[in-house]
Amino acid sequence: MRSFKRNHAQLLKVSYAKPYKVIRCEEEKNVMLKLKKFGHSDHQDPSSDVCVLVNSCTSRDYTEKIVGVCFVGQDVTSEKAITDRFIRLQGDYKTIVQSLNPLIPPIFASDENACCSEWNAAMEKLTGWSKHEVIGKMLPGEVFGVFCKVKSQDSLTKFLISLYQGIAGYDVPECSLVGFFNKEGKYIEASLTANKSTNAEEKVIGCFFFLQIINEVSGLSCPELKESAQSLDELTYIRQEIKNPLNGVRFAHKLLESSEISESQRQFLETSDACEKQIATIIEDTDLKSIEEGKLQLETEEFRLESILDTIISQVMIMLRERNSQLRVEVSEELKALPLYGDKVKLQLILADLLRNTVNHAPFPDSWVGINISTGHKLARDKDRYIHLQFRMIHPGKGLPSEMLSDMFETRDGWLTPDGLGLKLSRKLLEQMNGSVSYIREEERCFFQVDLQVKTRLGVETSVTGAASSIK
Repeated sequence: MRSFKRNHAQLLKVSYAKPYKVIRCEEEKNVMLKLKKFGHSDHQDPSSDVCVLVNSCTSRDYTEKIVGVCFVGQDVTSEKAITDRFIRLQGDYKTIVQSLNPLIPPIFASDENACCSEWNAAMEKLTGWSKHEVIGKMLPGEVFGVFCKVKSQDSLTKFLISLYQGIAGYDVPECSLVGFFNKEGKYIEASLTANKSTNAEEKVIGCFFFLQIINEVSGLSCPELKESAQSLDELTYIRQEIKNPLNGVRFAHKLLESSEISESQRQFLETSDACEKQIATIIEDTDLKSIEEGKLQLETEEFRLESILDTIISQVMIMLRERNSQLRVEVSEELKALPLYGDKVKLQLILADLLRNTVNHAPFPDSWVGINISTGHKLARDKDRYIHLQFRMIHPGKGLPSEMLSDMFETRDGWLTPDGLGLKLSRKLLEQMNGSVSYIREEERCFFQVDLQVKTRLGVETSVTGAASSIK
């Protein structure tokens, strides 16, 4: 409590609006009084004002007649100053966040869990997504991934680095580039600046991000970008939803493996299991950028050509029967049983892609497709060496369309046909596996020729370098 008295140093000037109520028997509680100090100068700093929280009551004589007013007060000057400052800051913050002034950049924020905690009006206008749709959602993978489609994995990686460095309290790299599609399919390219957010105890509680727009490509003027964003949605949905039936297939395989089945049935089960692993690899482990750059992680396991042959043939048997076409396979029993080491699933994926395109472009009906596997080198009893294998997928007729082969072998960006894109990625993957592929046209037939060096227990006496991929 503080007692205020009039003296020679200062004079307190009080508003008497509240005491009048007390005199009328209307007692007041928690009344805020602002007392202004009078000194030698008429221009006083407002911060020198004194704020008092008072309760008022009447003073009565023995006849209950009001003879005075009593005030009991508490000095709350410091608390009021803090409250006023907070209100001003909050007002300034809301003004910045909600303003559509072109000088205010798009701003969004993350909390310590990488969830969106702020999304200003400029971000709503830029992205087309309102604040209530994104608040609380994970910024990486959901806000930027599902809502705002990120152009490339590289852009998402750079954003993740800035995000988690900011949350962790480290210095954030300035002006990282990020590219994404807004709700209308418009492509946005911007530089990203991040600042960590701290509380009163200087503890990092999140990160603020500021965007500076570099380039905007309208989805209305470029409908292919809008279509690309829609295709990305469809692909994301397919990759997600196909996992459920795939898990069902895996479970059925486990049940069959533990049951009593014949040897032929067990072989069918192994083929089915190999196909299931191929699907899982496509869904879960395929990174197109890594394949393009030759940086995809390869596995190593022991396998035999017999297993791969059974698997890739099973994938085209329905097509062959529908076309009434014969399948001719030429491979020695010794080669089929030879233990090999490498990424079985990815080799299986490559050969299956080549065989499917071979069958698909063979003339029908009453035609044929051939598979020839051979080695031109004498096998030797020498471990940790490589054997050179040659695969040929043969069919009669004019061969594959030139557009598909251009997609497969040319180094330009983009593709003209979906099959051409698949063949191009198979070629890139094969080259990473120390192999090459060519497409050769002869007078009466055409064929893919794959040259591949594979590690084997037996090895070879001389190593061979595969030829470059080409069309002949």
